[in-house]
Amino acid sequence: MSRILIKNCNLISMSNKYDKVVKNIDILIHNKKIIEVGKNIKISGTKVINATNKYVLPGLINCHTHIPMNVFKEAVDGYSLQDWLTKVIWPIEDKLTNNDMYWFTKLGVMESLISGVTTINDMYFKTDQIIKVCNELGINWITSPTLIETKDKKKDDDKFNQVRNLVNQYGNKNVSLCIHGLYTCSPNYLTKCVGLAKELNLKLLHIHFCENDNEVKQIKKIHHVKHPSEVLLRYFKDYKIILAHCVKLSNTDFKNLKKLDCTISYNPITNCKLGCGFANVNKMKQSNIVVGLGTDGDGSGCNQSIMNVARFACLLQKGINENPTSSNAYDVLKMATINGAKALKIDETKGSIDINKDADLVLYDLNDIMTNPINDPISDIVYNSSYNNVDTVIVNGKILISNRKPINVDINRLINKCNKLSIKLKLTNG
Repeated sequence: MSRILIKNCNLISMSNKYDKVVKNIDILIHNKKIIEVGKNIKISGTKVINATNKYVLPGLINCHTHIPMNVFKEAVDGYSLQDWLTKVIWPIEDKLTNNDMYWFTKLGVMESLISGVTTINDMYFKTDQIIKVCNELGINWITSPTLIETKDKKKDDDKFNQVRNLVNQYGNKNVSLCIHGLYTCSPNYLTKCVGLAKELNLKLLHIHFCENDNEVKQIKKIHHVKHPSEVLLRYFKDYKIILAHCVKLSNTDFKNLKKLDCTISYNPITNCKLGCGFANVNKMKQSNIVVGLGTDGDGSGCNQSIMNVARFACLLQKGINENPTSSNAYDVLKMATINGAKALKIDETKGSIDINKDADLVLYDLNDIMTNPINDPISDIVYNSSYNNVDTVIVNGKILISNRKPINVDINRLINKCNKLSIKLKLTNG
């Protein structure tokens, strides 16, 4: 059935065309698109979802993740970023098979969907397995293999060819250019990356940037600059870039970022867990830089819930600025939806509930003890809801989660499978 009619919902559209909350309204979906929003819509031959007392939001957008990394969930607490990567993550990653990647990606995608995430911007490896799972389960994806320089020219060339093959197969709409970081790529390697982006006419570059002090020092040393942003200006001035983290930005960096077509993925949970520090989100806003939210991988970001990130982001900014007005629930909900879409350059079709936009929707049921009484539903959703409040998830007009349960996925079997794989990889302690 291609039509879905959501009846009597409370709409939180994240669109300037509507009030922040519109009560008792209907939404009509047809052929993957939202085609009507209004009162008392009646149409025959339609699947009807009774959304009385429920709240409908745009699908949440994860601007920076490594989706299969739930294999590392809570396995490496207490490490610095560089020790975490070199002593634990990279050695285990070398052992991951296609089968491992398939199942842990499946777990990560289901974790995303169940928590209301409908679009992920991923950066990892064995990308064919990631795309296979995303297409099987129906989540929106942008991804590409992580480009990180090695001493093996053949391995580096193979990775570039993987990107070429993905663009040949899927086009450049869903394939980005994922550069691990300026501190893991020499000037010569970055020149090759720029050449590849130009060759393939890639629309989006995705880069880790200024995550901690050590990274900044390495960038300055490798590229002979005073400020890391000078490297971005040197190589990427003509490209659209999403920068992950941006914790350690100088005043000069902020000035230089304004000269670029760049946006930022704010990942506060992973930054705190790895002891990296706090991104200056207020200054990002003052610099008119669009900011979205990211979970990062589960090894440092804990889980794939963007609403958890939104809650933490809002409270953290209030605390570190010692100013309760520095951030609010609606601000971070924008980061999780329409700003996330703008950050990924997909806001023409996603990020808000509007006629002719893609039908990516999340229905929240706030009828539980943690969210009542409901004095302000937006604040309630951000501060008090959990994945248990996500009743229904629709992606591109297809229902993927219904009554809090996934369609056509056995969650218990999936969990058991991934637990067994975790034991095999010697990451499970108990």
